[in-house]
Amino acid sequence: MTNIRSLLDKTELIAVVGLSNDPNKASHRVAEFMQYHGYKIIPVNPNETSILGEKCYPNLESIPFAIDMVNIFRPAKDCPNIVTSAIAIGAKSVWLQLGIVSEEAKELVEIAGLDFVMDRCLKIEYTA
Repeated sequence: MTNIRSLLDKTELIAVVGLSNDPNKASHRVAEFMQYHGYKIIPVNPNETSILGEKCYPNLESIPFAIDMVNIFRPAKDCPNIVTSAIAIGAKSVWLQLGIVSEEAKELVEIAGLDFVMDRCLKIEYTA
């Protein structure tokens, strides 16, 4: 089990896959909160050019610098492919948001030896 406090302490750059430009969506609220608290947010959404004042990337592979955490706001069925990309780019951890459960993604992350959190809210855990 990943120590969440330790993980948050060593994380600076968070790529948010599925980040919405809609302030009413959970992905936007969580990312905005984390940005406010000093984390660098990297939006990953092929349908946008920028979100929260940051350049948006269509996928993880197009981000030209190292990422600490990949925070996923996509359906569970999409998670294994996203995790495969996270591993390929050298991300240090993967976080599946509250309500997202993928045992296949979990296995991939464990094999790769990354920190992993599943079915938890980044914002809630930060404030805990």
